[in-house]
Amino acid sequence: MMLIAGAIPDKDFPLTTGQVKVEGDNLLVVGTTPNKDMPLTMGQVKLEGEFLVANGQRFARMQGTGAMISAALATTSYLKLEPPHVLIAGDIGDGKGTREMYQYLIDNIGELSPKVLALHYCLPIMALMKKLCQAVDKCAQRPFMIADAGAMYAAKGAGLAHEFDIFTPDPSEMAFLADPLATHPAYMARHLFSCESVKIPEQIAAAFKNKSAAALLLVKGETDYIASNGKILATISEPDVPTLEAIGGTGDTVTGLVSAFIYAGLKPHEAAIIAAKTNRMAGKFAQPTPATKVKEIIDQFPAVFEKYLCQWSEVCTV
Repeated sequence: MMLIAGAIPDKDFPLTTGQVKVEGDNLLVVGTTPNKDMPLTMGQVKLEGEFLVANGQRFARMQGTGAMISAALATTSYLKLEPPHVLIAGDIGDGKGTREMYQYLIDNIGELSPKVLALHYCLPIMALMKKLCQAVDKCAQRPFMIADAGAMYAAKGAGLAHEFDIFTPDPSEMAFLADPLATHPAYMARHLFSCESVKIPEQIAAAFKNKSAAALLLVKGETDYIASNGKILATISEPDVPTLEAIGGTGDTVTGLVSAFIYAGLKPHEAAIIAAKTNRMAGKFAQPTPATKVKEIIDQFPAVFEKYLCQWSEVCTV
């Protein structure tokens, strides 16, 4: 054990002993997994073989929260950054894990004070999302807030989209954000069957007009759209790898990528553009078939970074 003793120039600081830890400068990824036996788990994530491990709990690099975390970890590892911290819980649709996860965040977010808070798969419980957004005010510095999937539904449904910095919807979710009355994608009205790519620009404009969008949108689809304040900043459609559409989790990886790039210090629109390009290029490198697993796409990220990251940005490594 190392013991460090000393005084600091603060007359109100009491005698204090204990283990020191650094807070407020990490990426925290939050979401549920479809495993009823997965307990509420908080810790730094690492890769062990084919599994992710946090605080002694193993979980798969599968579609959903696992794919998002795996993509974020691959990015921070390449950039030589601190690995993401994760808060995960099992939830098979009964809401138990979701409630435990939200309550932990509500009780502890002020102490955790992450630099980036990325919320993913969970039941869209609007009341808990409201409490969480209120609790975020306790952070010493407001975290950069990212939401996808159920967390995004809850934020939009509760009228809290303005609290978030990035949403990462797919085309059907974009239609949900554009519907001023829908509180869940299942309750969409006019946009229910309006998920064609040609309608995405008008849906982006509608979502911003209705205050149902985060500060920046990264819309994942046949063409990826990056938009802010109702204006489309960039579109990415190359390389075009149609097979990726059939592989579950390739949208989740985009959210993990953009979360890690924000953590690395990129500007939001730059992080979104590079995330979209990385995901597409990794798909090309993997030469996927419909049987390809999302982890095989993620495994291509280091090769993509090695070849293209300096070309796409000023971030070669950290």
